[in-house]
Amino acid sequence: MKILKEGTGEIFCKNTPSEVRKWTRENKIRALKDKRMRIKDAVKKFIKDGDYLAIGGFGHIRIPMAIIYEIVRQKIKNLSVAGHTAVQDIDVLMAGGCVSAVDIAYVVGFELRGLSGVQRRLFESGQVKKADYTNGAMSYRLRAGAQGIPFIPVKVMLGTDTMMHSPGKVVKCPFTGEKVLLLPSLNPDVCILHAHRADMYGNVQIDGHIVKDDLQARASKRVIVTCEELVSTEKIRAEPGRTIIPFFMVDAVIEQPWGSHPGNMPYKYYFDHEFTENYLTAGRDDNLKVIEAWLDEWIYNLEDFDEYLTKLGAKRLYNLRDLEFLRPPVR
Repeated sequence: MKILKEGTGEIFCKNTPSEVRKWTRENKIRALKDKRMRIKDAVKKFIKDGDYLAIGGFGHIRIPMAIIYEIVRQKIKNLSVAGHTAVQDIDVLMAGGCVSAVDIAYVVGFELRGLSGVQRRLFESGQVKKADYTNGAMSYRLRAGAQGIPFIPVKVMLGTDTMMHSPGKVVKCPFTGEKVLLLPSLNPDVCILHAHRADMYGNVQIDGHIVKDDLQARASKRVIVTCEELVSTEKIRAEPGRTIIPFFMVDAVIEQPWGSHPGNMPYKYYFDHEFTENYLTAGRDDNLKVIEAWLDEWIYNLEDFDEYLTKLGAKRLYNLRDLEFLRPPVR
């Protein structure tokens, strides 16, 4: 196919579908093995410096913050990250100095709360590299990775500046003669996500919108899952249609109630607005010692996420639970 136009963006994830399929055949365990472990151990075992990371959830909703904090606590460096409507999760990683490159679909904006000071500094200074996409484009890339194909033809981003800052290539379709954009597949090294429930083997169920977590899990080499509760396999099998991610894709599963805090966990607990506003204030301060003090207080000086929850206090957490059920409906 003749290339008519191509973007200037860099491909940060170097994995190819063929390599990942071969790696999966040789390394993934298909037996029903107990995959329960501590977050600390899962992060240490499966996430390395220089990995490409995909993050589950969407915006502030159902994000795997317990894993995010542990990555920062272990000071893992030079991560490339899929910024697929990534807000507080990627922001904390960047504040902790863990990120060197981002595939951008939606980042920096904390929605109604305004813009991130942390991300603006790092992107504008060039300390963190970036390539541009759209949410649809990133989803298509993950779909290609999950299907094991090296690229996917799409119509999104054609004729836009976004396309020119991506690594996409515009070609003439050999069947119709139309212009299409070829996007490289995306096969992350690690996918981290938070779910409502799972069993000890890693069968995962999510209530509400799954966004693109099924695609990310299928496309990634490794998958680490935290969940609000671990349940029996019998309970999972009682409703097999709700199992979004099957056990053979998952490498580690951790029961971690409140694991999305300060994000919203649908049907469990609401956003912690005050916590997020305080974090944003720290990140916007021109004195970098302010955000460093925040990281010390809420990550480095705490042993794990359970200590974080203790510091928050039961009353605060249960108030968030009540808010999720008592808030008036949006009309």
